[in-house]
Amino acid sequence: MKKINVLLLLCFTVLFQAQSFIQAYQDRSNQVLQNNITTNLQQFGSFGTKTTGSTNNVNTFNWIKNKYLSYGYAASQISEDQFNIGSTTSKNLIITKVGTLYPNTFVIICGHFDTVAGPGVSDNGSGTSIILEAARILKDIPTEYSIKFIHFSGEEQGLVGSTHYVNTVAYQNNVRQLDIRLVFNIDQVGGQIGNLNDTIYCDQDQGSPLSNNVASQAVTQQLATCTNLYSPLQTAIDPAYASDYMPFEDKGEVITGFYEYNRSYNEHTPNDTFANVDPVYVYNVGKAAAGALQHFAVASTQNLGLNEISENDFQIFPNPTKDFINIVMPGKIKDFTFTLTDIAGAFISKTENTSQINVSGLQSGVYIGIFEFEDQKITKKIIITK
Repeated sequence: MKKINVLLLLCFTVLFQAQSFIQAYQDRSNQVLQNNITTNLQQFGSFGTKTTGSTNNVNTFNWIKNKYLSYGYAASQISEDQFNIGSTTSKNLIITKVGTLYPNTFVIICGHFDTVAGPGVSDNGSGTSIILEAARILKDIPTEYSIKFIHFSGEEQGLVGSTHYVNTVAYQNNVRQLDIRLVFNIDQVGGQIGNLNDTIYCDQDQGSPLSNNVASQAVTQQLATCTNLYSPLQTAIDPAYASDYMPFEDKGEVITGFYEYNRSYNEHTPNDTFANVDPVYVYNVGKAAAGALQHFAVASTQNLGLNEISENDFQIFPNPTKDFINIVMPGKIKDFTFTLTDIAGAFISKTENTSQINVSGLQSGVYIGIFEFEDQKITKKIIITK
């Protein structure tokens, strides 16, 4: 990715929409671990140059996918979007976390993993590492809006992967298929080791079409505010330019993003290695990203410790439903059973630590779901319609 290095505005206060500090958001942002960021950057670098369609590119794709599986994301939450560049085939990776109130409206957080002429630890192992940490931390945290964590390939060849996704998944024949709340892109935030890396650019849409510019300005100011609230970084605004949010922007979607402030100029060269990035800077950007993603997707504001759990923290959705239900547990509960009975209490099924249950074989009616964990029991009413 290449950027225009133009400083438009310093953002140290709330400029558009009032946002207050939320302790739960800070606590989760603090769960971004420097060791995880450093390890992710090193592992990303170890795959070498990841030219789209190459063996190294495929190996990196599989490494990212296995990370999500290790975090506990189900195979049903993971999808692959294949595309071609001439005779070369590559894939985008999409992981979906379903929202509790607006399951069909999506906050997209994205970044590319392909590289040219080097391992690309900053461009864009940094964004990849941050998205992975955000996904790990928020896996069991209820969010009102659904989140799609997307890792694009083909960015360095002209946004090919993201363009394919927009034109074949998000849109089909220019008809919108996904209700997208906003697109939050993270690209080249590694900094240069030895520089004073205390500021991050927040990318704002200032191009055509003009219809989405005001909304982009609003969410970019919110991004800056979240950065100030949940990380030690200062912020500046720059124009969105030449990264994977642009195909979305071209369709009129609302976009924002992060890009390093003191540019390293190692991108697209063999010098874009772990030795030249600033892992502490990536860690601080990761804290900012985690805070902002919670704000954009409207995460639970409760800390969800075992002594702070309420009945509302247990989510079953969609409800009413026709074919399946999703289960969201408070974040610190890992082991639980879920029993499904009819309204009279007759046993139907029992599962352990399962996040999705198929109920398509049941008749219309009212059923009871029972959560059991650590000698505690929570019941929920479920309505099945046909």
